[in-house]
Amino acid sequence: MPQEPSQGAPGAPPAAPSALSDTSALPDAPGGWTSPSGPVVVVTGAGTGIGRATAHAFADAGARVLAVGRQRDRLEATAADRPDIHPCVADLTAPDAPDAVAAAALDRFGAIDVLVNNAALVVRAPLGRIDEEQARRQIETNLLAPLRLTQSCLEPLRRARGTVVNVSTAGAVRGWPANSVYGATKAGLDFLTRTWAVELAADGVRVVGVAPGPVDTEIAENSGLSADRIAELRAAQRARVPLGRIGRPEEIAWWIVALSRPEAGFTTGAVLPVDGAAAVAF
Repeated sequence: MPQEPSQGAPGAPPAAPSALSDTSALPDAPGGWTSPSGPVVVVTGAGTGIGRATAHAFADAGARVLAVGRQRDRLEATAADRPDIHPCVADLTAPDAPDAVAAAALDRFGAIDVLVNNAALVVRAPLGRIDEEQARRQIETNLLAPLRLTQSCLEPLRRARGTVVNVSTAGAVRGWPANSVYGATKAGLDFLTRTWAVELAADGVRVVGVAPGPVDTEIAENSGLSADRIAELRAAQRARVPLGRIGRPEEIAWWIVALSRPEAGFTTGAVLPVDGAAAVAF
């Protein structure tokens, strides 16, 4: 069973699930988690936010991590003081990038045990003001890039009997004004999660999703919103979350790691909301 998140000092990030001490009771535990060198994990969008927290959480749990992103300086900041995190600069919307990322993981580590499709792009616009090029960029980044990268990593994942974790959004289950394209890409990603889980079950590959609610990341800033608009957005988000606060990247990363582990081996096709009950509140 996954460990409970740490209940340390208020505001402290939850501790990453620790390395397994004994896998003998787990049926068909994937080899990467039982290897002394630890599993190999590919994390996209690893330069900031949830991706950076996820890379840190896996490395702290004993994994070797290929941290993928577009900006080298941000990836190097992610890898700072963690020698098991290795930056890999790539634009996953480029045609040859997914194969190159898979090859980089195999060349460096010889395996791929976990793939975390986290990278995403948000461009807010209501219907009537949606720019077609911006819509295309969101579809390519949020939906097609995970599809292509998963296909490029599929044979190593099959050999490892590994896990794919798709990071979507809790907002995709409800109407979301000004986010129709972004929400549609994430709803599509959830459908891929469920379908791939069925398609790959016979190979021992699990596919799961984590659907964050409002989280304190740079995604709003990267979408081009002003500081005042971001403050208004954050206040509105807190008001919609029954727990009364915005989540931390580390809280999402904890679940990504937990769902990747052998103890979660009977979980596949599920999309877990981590959103302070926002999606179920009326």
